[in-house]
Amino acid sequence: MEQSSNAAVLSAENNQLVKQAVQVHKFGGSSLANKACIERVVGIIQQHCQLNDIVVVSANGNTTDDLFAVLALAKSGDASLNDAILALKESQATLIASLLNKSSAARLIEILDKDIQQFLTWIDLDIAKFENDLLAFGELWSARLMSAVLNERVCPSRYIDARDFLVINNERDCQVLYPLSEKQLAHCRQPEKLTVVTGYISKDADGLTKTLGRNGSDYSATIMAALVRASNVTLWTDVDGIYSADPRVVPHSRKLHRLPNGVAKELGRLGNPVLHAKTLQPLTNHSTHLHVASSFAFEVGGTEIGTFGQIAKQELSVTYLNDLLLARSESFTGDRGQEAAQEFEAITYDVEKGFIVIYQHQQKALSQWLACHDTEVSFIPAAIMATVGHKVVEHGDIKARYKRSLKDANVLEFVSSENKHSLIAVMPQNCTIELLNNVHYDMTKDARHIGLVVAGLGNIGQRFIEMLPHQLNSIHALENVHLVGLVTSKKALVNNDGIDVNHALEQFEQYAQPYDNEQFLSWLANHPYDELVVVDITPSEQFSHLYRAFFEQGIHVVGANKWAGSAPTQQYIQLLETAKKHQSLWLGNTTVGAGLPINHVIKDLLNSGDTITEISGIFSGTLSWLFENYDGETPFSTLLLDALNQGLTEPDPREDLSGRDVQRKLLILARMAGFELSLEDIHCQNLVPEALRTISKNEFFNQVPQLDDYFLVQLQQAKQQQKCIRYIARFSVEEEKINASISLEQLAQDDAFANLSACDNIFQVKSQWYDTNPLIVRGPGAGRDVTAGGLHSDLVSICQQLVSRTNQVKIKSV
Repeated sequence: MEQSSNAAVLSAENNQLVKQAVQVHKFGGSSLANKACIERVVGIIQQHCQLNDIVVVSANGNTTDDLFAVLALAKSGDASLNDAILALKESQATLIASLLNKSSAARLIEILDKDIQQFLTWIDLDIAKFENDLLAFGELWSARLMSAVLNERVCPSRYIDARDFLVINNERDCQVLYPLSEKQLAHCRQPEKLTVVTGYISKDADGLTKTLGRNGSDYSATIMAALVRASNVTLWTDVDGIYSADPRVVPHSRKLHRLPNGVAKELGRLGNPVLHAKTLQPLTNHSTHLHVASSFAFEVGGTEIGTFGQIAKQELSVTYLNDLLLARSESFTGDRGQEAAQEFEAITYDVEKGFIVIYQHQQKALSQWLACHDTEVSFIPAAIMATVGHKVVEHGDIKARYKRSLKDANVLEFVSSENKHSLIAVMPQNCTIELLNNVHYDMTKDARHIGLVVAGLGNIGQRFIEMLPHQLNSIHALENVHLVGLVTSKKALVNNDGIDVNHALEQFEQYAQPYDNEQFLSWLANHPYDELVVVDITPSEQFSHLYRAFFEQGIHVVGANKWAGSAPTQQYIQLLETAKKHQSLWLGNTTVGAGLPINHVIKDLLNSGDTITEISGIFSGTLSWLFENYDGETPFSTLLLDALNQGLTEPDPREDLSGRDVQRKLLILARMAGFELSLEDIHCQNLVPEALRTISKNEFFNQVPQLDDYFLVQLQQAKQQQKCIRYIARFSVEEEKINASISLEQLAQDDAFANLSACDNIFQVKSQWYDTNPLIVRGPGAGRDVTAGGLHSDLVSICQQLVSRTNQVKIKSV
C-alpha cells in the first residue's frame, strides 16, 4: 500500500536523523508575516523537517514592498524617507523582540541597526548603484530571524545568505551557473544544522547582488533542490494548493491535487497566481517532486507536481493574462519569427500569420529590435485566456468546447501551444471576471475526480467489481469515478493512478500487500482526489470502527456493513455528528433488504413531512426461505442443512436462527425513521435452543436434529388454526411508547407476510398517511446481483450529490 512518509521531528534533545533524503521547504512572505505566522511555521518545521533539509524564506509580510517604497523615496529625495526607514526598522525590531529571548533579540536588533546605517550610507552615495543590495535585506532579516528562533526552540540552525553561493548569468535570464553554485553551497552548509537560506537574491559572476524577480523565492527553492538533488520541494504559501483558476476571482475553482510537470510549467508561464514561470525550470532534469501547500492549513492536502498516470492528466484549468500587446510584422514570420519569439519569450505567437504576444513593458525593446531589421510593426492592446491541460491540443472535443465557450467574446486569434499543453485565445481587451467564470464553468463543470475504494472482496464484493466497468461507462454521474483501492482484511492494493477496472481482481491477486489500519488511514488522509468514497462490503465490526476516522477526513461511505448503523446509541450518534461536521455522506441502503428501496421509502416519507408509526415484516432471506418451504414432512434440520449447502445461510446457521441479524436490521430502520433506541430495546427470540448455542459448529451439526420437535410443534399448532409460522420483526410507537420485538409468529394464510417467494423480504410501513392501508415493499432480500446493484445505486446517489459540491478555498493574506 502506498503511504506518506513519516516526517522526522526535530528537537534540541533528540536531533537524530530519521531519514536521509534531502527536502526543501520554502515559506512565502504571508506565511512569515507576523509572530503568529512564524510560530505556525516553526511547528511545521518541527513536524516535517530533518536536520539535513533546507528551509528557504521570503521577506516577512510586506517587507519587500516597504523596501521598494524606501527605494522610491530615496530616488526622489522625498522628505518622508527617514520616517519610512524608521517605521521599517521598528516593525523589524518589534517582530524580533516578540519571538526571541532578551539576549538573542538584543543581538539581532544590534545587527539590524548596522543594516539601517548601511542604508543611509548607500543613500548618501548613490542609491541606484545599491538598489538590489537594499532589496536583499528583506530576505536576509527573515532568514536571520528564523534561524535564531529555530536555534532557541527546535534544533541547531544556520542561516546562509544565498549571495554566498548562488551565481546567475544576469537578471534578465536568471540562469544559474550550477557547477560553481553547487560547489560553493557545499562549503557553506554545516552538518547537524538545519540550513535556512534567503530566497529571491543571488549574485552574478562579478559578485554583484542580483534578484530573481518578484516572487523569486519559489525559484530559489527549486534551484536549491537542483543543487542538492532534493527528493521533494514544498512551497508553503497562503493557498492550500493550485486551483483550476485563480480562486480569488473564480469562487467555484477546484483544487488540482496532482499536476504533470509540463502542465504546471505551462500554467506558470501563462499567469497562474501560485506557480511562476521559472519555478519548474531547475527540476527539468531531476526526479524531484514539487508540492504546494498552505502554512495556514498545513493539515489540508495540497497540490503535488511530478510524473503521474492518466487520471492526473485529465485535469483542466483556465488562466489569463491582461495588459499585453499583440504585435504584427513581416519579421514575425518564418525563422525570424521563431527568433523574435525566443528573444522576447513571447507568451504566444504564430510564425505563419506573423504575430507575437508580449508584455506591454517590452514594446520599446521590441520596436528597437525591429528597427534593426528595418520592418514595420503594429501593436494592439491585448489579453490572453488559456485552457491548460495535458496535451489538450490533441483533444478535438476540448478544443471545440473551448471555442464554443468563447463564442460571444471578440477573439482575435486562437493558438495551440508548441508543447501542446494549452489552447490560447488572444483578445483585444482585458479578460473580465465574468468571462473567466463562464469559460471556467464550461471547461471544468464535469471535472471533479472521485476516488473509489472497495473494502471486502467476497461474494458480493467480487460481483460489485464485475459490474463496475459497465457502470462507469454507462452512468453519467460516474464519469469521473476512478477505482483506486481494493482492501480485504489482510491485504490492500492502492494506486493513485487508478486500478484497471477490467482486471481489478487479477491485479489485486498479483500486487496486493499486507497492511494495517494505520497505513490505510495514512493513505486515505493524503489521497489526491476531490472526493473519496469507501464502499464497505465487509461483515467486519472492526472495519466499521474506522468509519469515524473516515468521516473526520471528509471521506464518504457506502456500506452494506450493519455494524455501524446498529452500533451502541452513543457511538451511533457520534458517527452521525462527525459525518455532518465534516460533510461526509453515509449511505447504507443495502444494510437492510439488499437492493430493496425500503430506506428510500422511509427517507422520502420523513422528508415529505409524514410521521412513521410502525415498521414490520420479514427481514431475513434465509428465514424467509426456511419457513416458506417448511411443511412438516421434511424435518426442519434437513431443510436447514439443505439451505446451508445452497449457500443461503451463514457458515454457522445459528447466526441466522439467533435473530441477531434481523434485530440489527430492525434497529437500523427504526433509527432511520427518527427514533432513538438500542439493540437492548428490541426483544429478540433466539430460535436456537440454549443447549446448542455455545457448542462448537461441528457439534451443532451433529446435534441439529434437536431443532425438529420444536418447529414441528409450532407448525402443527398453527395448522390447527389454518395458519402458518413466520419469523416477524415488529416496531411500533404509540403515545410515544416504543415497542420492538422479533419472534416466531402464527399468521393467517392470507396475511401479507404469509405468501412470499423463497428468500423474499417484505417490509410494511404504517404512517400518518399510510395508516389503514399500509405501504408495502417486497422483493428479493439477498443475492449477489441485487445486493451489488443496491451498492451501485448508493454510489450513484453519492456521486450525484457530490458533482456540484465545491470545497472552500483557503486563502490568507493574498
